[in-house]
Amino acid sequence: MRIKDGTDGGIINRVNRFVDSEHLVPAVFLVLSFFAWQFSGFSGAFVFNQVLTRFIRDGVLVLSLIIPVVAGMGLNFAITVGAMAIQTALLLVINFQVEGATGILSVIFLGVLLSVALGFAIGHVLNRVKGKEMITTIIIGFLFNSIYQLIFLVGFGTFIPVFNQEIILSRGIGVRNTVDLGMYRNTIDKLWLLKIGAWEFPIFMILVVLFFAAGIYYLLNTRFGHEVKAIGSNNEKAEVSGINVNLIRIKVIILSTVLAAFGQLFYLQNIGMFDVYTAHLNADVISCAALLAGGASIKSAKIRHGILGIFLFHTLFIVSPQAGQNLFNNAALGEYFRSFVAYGTIAFALIINIKNENK
Repeated sequence: MRIKDGTDGGIINRVNRFVDSEHLVPAVFLVLSFFAWQFSGFSGAFVFNQVLTRFIRDGVLVLSLIIPVVAGMGLNFAITVGAMAIQTALLLVINFQVEGATGILSVIFLGVLLSVALGFAIGHVLNRVKGKEMITTIIIGFLFNSIYQLIFLVGFGTFIPVFNQEIILSRGIGVRNTVDLGMYRNTIDKLWLLKIGAWEFPIFMILVVLFFAAGIYYLLNTRFGHEVKAIGSNNEKAEVSGINVNLIRIKVIILSTVLAAFGQLFYLQNIGMFDVYTAHLNADVISCAALLAGGASIKSAKIRHGILGIFLFHTLFIVSPQAGQNLFNNAALGEYFRSFVAYGTIAFALIINIKNENK
Protein backbone atom coordinates (compact mmCIF):
# COMPACT_ATOMS: atom_id res chain seq x y z
CA MET A 1 0.00 0.00 0.00
CA ARG A 2 1.44 3.38 -1.01
CA ILE A 3 0.49 6.73 0.46
CA LYS A 4 -0.45 9.52 -1.94
CA ASP A 5 -0.49 13.09 -0.75
CA GLY A 6 0.60 16.12 -2.67
CA THR A 7 1.00 18.36 0.37
CA ASP A 8 4.28 16.94 1.59
CA GLY A 9 5.93 14.89 -1.10
CA GLY A 10 9.24 14.51 0.72
CA ILE A 11 7.81 12.86 3.83
CA ILE A 12 5.39 10.74 1.81
CA ASN A 13 8.19 9.51 -0.45
CA ARG A 14 10.32 8.56 2.55
CA VAL A 15 7.39 6.63 4.07
CA ASN A 16 6.78 4.84 0.78
CA ARG A 17 10.46 3.95 0.43
CA PHE A 18 10.44 2.55 3.97
CA VAL A 19 7.33 0.45 3.24
CA ASP A 20 9.00 -0.91 0.10
CA SER A 21 12.37 -1.51 1.76
CA GLU A 22 13.87 -4.50 3.57
CA HIS A 23 13.41 -2.63 6.88
CA LEU A 24 9.63 -3.04 7.11
CA VAL A 25 9.54 -6.63 8.43
CA PRO A 26 12.32 -6.07 11.03
CA ALA A 27 10.58 -2.88 12.19
CA VAL A 28 7.30 -4.75 12.69
CA PHE A 29 9.08 -7.44 14.68
CA LEU A 30 10.95 -4.88 16.75
CA VAL A 31 7.71 -3.17 17.75
CA LEU A 32 5.92 -6.44 18.50
CA SER A 33 8.89 -7.75 20.50
CA PHE A 34 9.09 -4.59 22.59
CA PHE A 35 5.41 -4.56 23.52
CA ALA A 36 5.32 -8.32 24.16
CA TRP A 37 8.37 -7.97 26.42
CA GLN A 38 6.69 -5.18 28.36
CA PHE A 39 3.65 -7.37 29.05
CA SER A 40 5.65 -10.55 29.70
CA GLY A 41 7.19 -9.37 32.96
CA PHE A 42 10.56 -10.93 32.08
CA SER A 43 13.74 -9.09 33.00
CA GLY A 44 16.00 -7.81 30.27
CA ALA A 45 18.84 -10.08 31.45
CA PHE A 46 16.63 -13.18 31.25
CA VAL A 47 15.43 -12.37 27.72
CA PHE A 48 18.97 -11.54 26.58
CA ASN A 49 20.39 -14.81 27.94
CA GLN A 50 17.61 -16.82 26.32
CA VAL A 51 18.00 -15.08 22.96
CA LEU A 52 21.78 -15.53 23.07
CA THR A 53 21.27 -19.25 23.76
CA ARG A 54 19.04 -19.49 20.69
CA PHE A 55 21.59 -17.52 18.68
CA ILE A 56 24.06 -20.30 19.46
CA ARG A 57 21.54 -23.09 18.84
CA ASP A 58 20.02 -21.78 15.61
CA GLY A 59 22.62 -19.39 14.22
CA VAL A 60 24.31 -21.75 11.76
CA LEU A 61 20.95 -23.24 10.68
CA VAL A 62 19.76 -19.78 9.69
CA LEU A 63 23.06 -18.99 7.95
CA SER A 64 22.74 -22.21 5.92
CA LEU A 65 19.81 -20.64 4.04
CA ILE A 66 21.71 -17.63 2.71
CA ILE A 67 23.74 -19.12 -0.17
CA PRO A 68 20.74 -20.82 -1.89
CA VAL A 69 18.83 -17.52 -1.74
CA VAL A 70 21.77 -15.68 -3.33
CA ALA A 71 21.86 -18.38 -6.02
CA GLY A 72 18.23 -17.63 -6.87
CA MET A 73 16.92 -20.93 -5.48
CA GLY A 74 14.74 -19.39 -2.77
CA LEU A 75 14.41 -20.69 0.77
CA ASN A 76 15.89 -24.16 1.13
CA PHE A 77 13.37 -26.04 3.26
CA ALA A 78 15.46 -29.18 2.68
CA ILE A 79 17.91 -28.12 5.39
CA THR A 80 15.98 -30.67 7.47
CA VAL A 81 17.85 -33.28 5.41
CA GLY A 82 21.15 -31.95 6.76
CA ALA A 83 19.66 -32.04 10.25
CA MET A 84 18.63 -35.68 9.76
CA ALA A 85 22.09 -36.51 8.40
CA ILE A 86 23.81 -35.31 11.58
CA GLN A 87 21.16 -37.01 13.72
CA THR A 88 21.81 -40.27 11.88
CA ALA A 89 25.54 -39.91 12.48
CA LEU A 90 24.88 -39.08 16.13
CA LEU A 91 22.76 -42.19 16.67
CA LEU A 92 25.33 -44.41 14.99
CA VAL A 93 28.13 -43.04 17.17
CA ILE A 94 26.00 -43.38 20.32
CA ASN A 95 25.22 -46.94 19.27
CA PHE A 96 28.97 -47.66 19.28
CA GLN A 97 29.29 -45.72 22.57
CA VAL A 98 32.05 -43.36 21.46
CA GLU A 99 32.15 -40.55 24.04
CA GLY A 100 33.60 -37.06 24.52
CA ALA A 101 35.56 -35.13 21.90
CA THR A 102 36.31 -38.32 19.93
CA GLY A 103 32.59 -38.96 19.66
CA ILE A 104 31.86 -35.40 18.52
CA LEU A 105 34.58 -35.62 15.85
CA SER A 106 33.20 -38.97 14.66
CA VAL A 107 29.71 -37.46 14.44
CA ILE A 108 31.05 -34.53 12.41
CA PHE A 109 32.94 -36.81 10.02
CA LEU A 110 29.99 -39.13 9.37
CA GLY A 111 27.50 -36.25 9.30
CA VAL A 112 29.48 -34.29 6.70
CA LEU A 113 29.86 -37.39 4.49
CA LEU A 114 26.11 -38.03 4.60
CA SER A 115 25.32 -34.35 4.04
CA VAL A 116 27.55 -34.14 0.98
CA ALA A 117 25.99 -37.26 -0.54
CA LEU A 118 22.43 -36.15 0.18
CA GLY A 119 23.10 -32.56 -0.89
CA PHE A 120 24.49 -33.88 -4.19
CA ALA A 121 21.30 -35.86 -4.78
CA ILE A 122 19.05 -32.93 -3.83
CA GLY A 123 21.00 -30.60 -6.12
CA HIS A 124 20.45 -32.93 -9.09
CA VAL A 125 16.72 -33.00 -8.36
CA LEU A 126 16.51 -29.20 -8.10
CA ASN A 127 18.29 -28.79 -11.42
CA ARG A 128 15.31 -30.54 -13.03
CA VAL A 129 12.74 -28.21 -11.46
CA LYS A 130 14.25 -24.77 -11.94
CA GLY A 131 11.89 -22.07 -10.78
CA LYS A 132 10.08 -24.42 -8.40
CA GLU A 133 12.87 -25.08 -5.91
CA MET A 134 11.06 -23.96 -2.76
CA ILE A 135 8.05 -26.26 -3.08
CA THR A 136 10.35 -29.08 -4.20
CA THR A 137 12.56 -28.74 -1.12
CA ILE A 138 9.46 -28.95 1.09
CA ILE A 139 8.49 -32.24 -0.59
CA ILE A 140 12.07 -33.51 -0.37
CA GLY A 141 12.06 -32.78 3.36
CA PHE A 142 8.88 -34.85 3.81
CA LEU A 143 10.31 -37.69 1.72
CA PHE A 144 13.57 -37.94 3.64
CA ASN A 145 11.73 -37.64 6.93
CA SER A 146 9.70 -40.74 6.02
CA ILE A 147 12.88 -42.65 5.14
CA TYR A 148 14.55 -41.48 8.35
CA GLN A 149 11.58 -42.58 10.46
CA LEU A 150 11.54 -46.00 8.76
CA ILE A 151 15.25 -46.57 9.39
CA PHE A 152 15.12 -45.83 13.10
CA LEU A 153 11.73 -47.37 13.81
CA VAL A 154 12.39 -50.61 11.93
CA GLY A 155 16.02 -50.69 10.83
CA PHE A 156 17.67 -50.59 14.24
CA GLY A 157 17.55 -54.10 15.64
CA THR A 158 16.90 -55.74 12.26
CA PHE A 159 19.48 -54.99 9.57
CA ILE A 160 21.39 -52.50 11.75
CA PRO A 161 23.14 -54.29 14.65
CA VAL A 162 22.59 -52.91 18.16
CA PHE A 163 25.57 -52.39 20.48
CA ASN A 164 23.96 -49.97 22.95
CA GLN A 165 20.81 -51.46 24.45
CA GLU A 166 19.97 -48.23 26.30
CA ILE A 167 18.78 -46.50 23.13
CA ILE A 168 16.63 -49.40 21.85
CA LEU A 169 12.98 -50.03 22.66
CA SER A 170 12.20 -52.94 24.98
CA ARG A 171 10.99 -55.07 22.05
CA GLY A 172 14.54 -54.96 20.64
CA ILE A 173 13.61 -53.13 17.43
CA GLY A 174 13.54 -49.37 16.96
CA VAL A 175 15.20 -46.45 18.74
CA ARG A 176 13.57 -44.86 21.79
CA ASN A 177 11.74 -41.57 21.33
CA THR A 178 14.26 -39.70 23.47
CA VAL A 179 17.99 -40.36 23.77
CA ASP A 180 20.13 -38.76 26.47
CA LEU A 181 23.14 -36.85 25.15
CA GLY A 182 24.81 -36.65 28.54
CA MET A 183 28.08 -37.87 27.05
CA TYR A 184 28.17 -34.83 24.74
CA ARG A 185 26.16 -32.24 26.69
CA ASN A 186 27.93 -28.87 26.93
CA THR A 187 31.07 -30.34 25.35
CA ILE A 188 31.80 -27.06 23.57
CA ASP A 189 29.20 -24.45 24.50
CA LYS A 190 30.50 -23.95 28.04
CA LEU A 191 34.02 -23.12 26.87
CA TRP A 192 35.06 -19.56 27.76
CA LEU A 193 31.77 -18.85 29.54
CA LEU A 194 31.84 -15.25 30.79
CA LYS A 195 29.40 -14.25 33.53
CA ILE A 196 28.75 -10.61 34.40
CA GLY A 197 26.08 -10.51 37.08
CA ALA A 198 22.94 -12.06 35.60
CA TRP A 199 24.33 -11.84 32.07
CA GLU A 200 26.04 -14.86 30.48
CA PHE A 201 28.27 -14.79 27.39
CA PRO A 202 29.39 -18.18 25.97
CA ILE A 203 32.30 -16.58 24.13
CA PHE A 204 33.56 -19.68 22.31
CA MET A 205 30.21 -20.58 20.75
CA ILE A 206 29.49 -16.98 19.82
CA LEU A 207 32.82 -16.94 17.99
CA VAL A 208 31.97 -20.26 16.30
CA VAL A 209 28.72 -18.86 14.87
CA LEU A 210 30.49 -15.65 13.81
CA PHE A 211 33.23 -17.77 12.22
CA PHE A 212 30.64 -19.52 10.05
CA ALA A 213 29.12 -16.13 9.19
CA ALA A 214 32.55 -14.77 8.21
CA GLY A 215 33.22 -17.91 6.17
CA ILE A 216 30.00 -17.46 4.18
CA TYR A 217 30.76 -13.76 3.67
CA TYR A 218 34.25 -14.62 2.40
CA LEU A 219 32.92 -17.39 0.15
CA LEU A 220 30.39 -15.06 -1.47
CA ASN A 221 33.22 -12.67 -2.35
CA THR A 222 35.39 -15.30 -4.05
CA ARG A 223 35.14 -16.34 -7.70
CA PHE A 224 32.69 -19.05 -6.66
CA GLY A 225 30.59 -16.44 -4.86
CA HIS A 226 30.51 -14.17 -7.91
CA GLU A 227 29.34 -17.11 -10.01
CA VAL A 228 26.62 -17.83 -7.45
CA LYS A 229 25.47 -14.20 -7.61
CA ALA A 230 25.51 -14.27 -11.41
CA ILE A 231 23.30 -17.37 -11.43
CA GLY A 232 20.96 -15.76 -8.92
CA SER A 233 20.71 -12.67 -11.09
CA ASN A 234 20.07 -14.45 -14.39
CA ASN A 235 20.54 -18.14 -15.19
CA GLU A 236 20.62 -17.69 -18.95
CA LYS A 237 23.19 -14.89 -18.96
CA ALA A 238 25.37 -16.82 -16.50
CA GLU A 239 25.31 -19.88 -18.76
CA VAL A 240 26.16 -17.82 -21.82
CA SER A 241 29.14 -16.31 -19.97
CA GLY A 242 30.60 -19.80 -19.50
CA ILE A 243 29.43 -20.66 -15.96
CA ASN A 244 28.41 -24.26 -15.39
CA VAL A 245 25.05 -23.35 -13.83
CA ASN A 246 23.96 -26.87 -12.87
CA LEU A 247 27.27 -27.68 -11.17
CA ILE A 248 27.28 -24.43 -9.17
CA ARG A 249 23.70 -25.04 -8.04
CA ILE A 250 24.63 -28.53 -6.85
CA LYS A 251 27.59 -27.10 -4.90
CA VAL A 252 25.29 -24.50 -3.34
CA ILE A 253 22.88 -27.16 -2.06
CA ILE A 254 25.75 -29.31 -0.77
CA LEU A 255 27.10 -26.32 1.18
CA SER A 256 23.67 -25.52 2.56
CA THR A 257 23.11 -29.13 3.64
CA VAL A 258 26.52 -29.40 5.33
CA LEU A 259 26.01 -26.09 7.17
CA ALA A 260 22.58 -27.28 8.32
CA ALA A 261 24.19 -30.45 9.68
CA PHE A 262 26.65 -28.40 11.75
CA GLY A 263 23.83 -26.16 12.93
CA GLN A 264 21.74 -29.11 14.10
CA LEU A 265 24.74 -30.58 15.93
CA PHE A 266 25.22 -27.34 17.87
CA TYR A 267 21.50 -27.28 18.61
CA LEU A 268 21.36 -30.85 19.96
CA GLN A 269 24.49 -30.76 22.11
CA ASN A 270 23.34 -27.49 23.65
CA ILE A 271 19.98 -28.98 24.64
CA GLY A 272 21.49 -32.27 25.86
CA MET A 273 18.41 -34.33 24.99
CA PHE A 274 17.68 -35.81 21.59
CA ASP A 275 14.07 -36.24 20.42
CA VAL A 276 14.91 -38.80 17.77
CA TYR A 277 11.78 -38.48 15.63
CA THR A 278 10.90 -34.81 16.06
CA ALA A 279 14.09 -32.81 16.72
CA HIS A 280 14.49 -31.83 13.06
CA LEU A 281 10.85 -31.21 12.13
CA ASN A 282 10.67 -27.45 12.68
CA ALA A 283 14.28 -26.61 11.80
CA ASP A 284 13.29 -25.38 8.34
CA VAL A 285 10.28 -23.26 9.31
CA ILE A 286 11.95 -21.62 12.33
CA SER A 287 15.15 -20.89 10.41
CA CYS A 288 13.31 -19.48 7.37
CA ALA A 289 11.11 -17.33 9.61
CA ALA A 290 14.15 -15.96 11.46
CA LEU A 291 15.93 -15.09 8.21
CA LEU A 292 12.85 -13.33 6.82
CA ALA A 293 12.30 -11.50 10.10
CA GLY A 294 15.72 -9.92 9.62
CA GLY A 295 14.69 -8.34 6.32
CA ALA A 296 15.71 -11.00 3.81
CA SER A 297 13.54 -12.00 0.87
CA ILE A 298 13.32 -15.11 -1.28
CA LYS A 299 15.69 -13.43 -3.75
CA SER A 300 18.01 -11.46 -1.49
CA ALA A 301 19.67 -12.48 1.77
CA LYS A 302 22.75 -11.24 3.60
CA ILE A 303 24.61 -12.17 6.77
CA ARG A 304 23.11 -9.22 8.63
CA HIS A 305 19.60 -10.40 7.81
CA GLY A 306 20.30 -13.75 9.45
CA ILE A 307 21.91 -12.37 12.61
CA LEU A 308 19.34 -9.60 13.10
CA GLY A 309 16.49 -11.98 12.36
CA ILE A 310 17.61 -14.47 15.02
CA PHE A 311 17.50 -11.81 17.73
CA LEU A 312 14.19 -10.29 16.60
CA PHE A 313 12.34 -13.52 15.90
CA HIS A 314 13.47 -15.39 19.00
CA THR A 315 12.84 -12.41 21.27
CA LEU A 316 9.20 -12.46 20.20
CA PHE A 317 9.20 -16.27 20.34
CA ILE A 318 10.37 -16.22 23.97
CA VAL A 319 8.20 -13.47 25.42
CA SER A 320 4.91 -14.07 23.56
CA PRO A 321 3.59 -17.02 25.67
CA GLN A 322 4.04 -15.19 28.97
CA ALA A 323 2.69 -11.98 27.48
CA GLY A 324 -0.40 -13.87 26.31
CA GLN A 325 -0.90 -15.37 29.75
CA ASN A 326 -0.56 -12.00 31.49
CA LEU A 327 -2.82 -10.17 29.04
CA PHE A 328 -5.59 -12.75 28.63
CA ASN A 329 -4.97 -15.07 31.58
CA ASN A 330 -4.51 -17.87 29.07
CA ALA A 331 -1.07 -19.45 28.55
CA ALA A 332 -2.33 -21.53 25.61
CA LEU A 333 -2.99 -18.36 23.63
CA GLY A 334 0.69 -17.45 23.85
CA GLU A 335 1.69 -20.90 22.62
CA TYR A 336 -0.66 -20.60 19.67
CA PHE A 337 0.86 -17.19 18.99
CA ARG A 338 4.28 -18.83 18.71
CA SER A 339 3.08 -20.94 15.80
CA PHE A 340 1.38 -17.90 14.31
CA VAL A 341 4.64 -15.93 14.54
CA ALA A 342 6.63 -18.64 12.75
CA TYR A 343 4.26 -19.21 9.84
CA GLY A 344 2.96 -15.63 9.84
CA THR A 345 6.48 -14.27 9.37
CA ILE A 346 6.96 -16.35 6.24
CA ALA A 347 3.55 -15.38 4.87
CA PHE A 348 4.01 -11.66 5.68
CA ALA A 349 7.50 -11.54 4.14
CA LEU A 350 6.36 -13.37 1.01
CA ILE A 351 3.45 -10.94 0.58
CA ILE A 352 5.83 -7.98 0.88
CA ASN A 353 8.25 -9.60 -1.61
CA ILE A 354 5.52 -10.27 -4.17
CA LYS A 355 4.20 -6.71 -3.79
CA ASN A 356 7.65 -5.25 -4.37
CA GLU A 357 8.30 -7.52 -7.36
CA ASN A 358 5.01 -6.48 -8.97
CA LYS A 359 6.18 -2.86 -8.86
